[in-house]
Amino acid sequence: MKVLVDTCVWSLALRRHKVNKSDLINQLEDLILDQRVQIIGAIRQELLSGIKNQKQFYKLKNYLRSFPDLVLDENDYELAANFYISCRNNGIQGSNTDFLICAVAVNRGMKIFTSDKDFEQFRKIINISLY
Repeated sequence: MKVLVDTCVWSLALRRHKVNKSDLINQLEDLILDQRVQIIGAIRQELLSGIKNQKQFYKLKNYLRSFPDLVLDENDYELAANFYISCRNNGIQGSNTDFLICAVAVNRGMKIFTSDKDFEQFRKIINISLY
């Protein structure tokens, strides 16, 4: 099964100053080796937007090119908006990107790999599967 990897997991794995390898990083490496990793453009943008200098930007951009973006369509965006409304109506807040991640995963039957605790809250309202 393919797994949609959230920005926070990528960020942890890509940090230059890692003290030790966490279980999350080991899991991501396993997913990469098994060719199960998926990414969307919004995650790619978040990762690249966090870079401070051009040299690092181009290095990360080239690395991420190994992982092509999933092609999204109107169903993904419409479901993301629906998830946003459903969660908001139940007092749960989230970002547009987070709900897009949820929609893409649901539409494609994928799990979401994240360390963001917001997804545990979303799961109370919408039927997402976490890795």
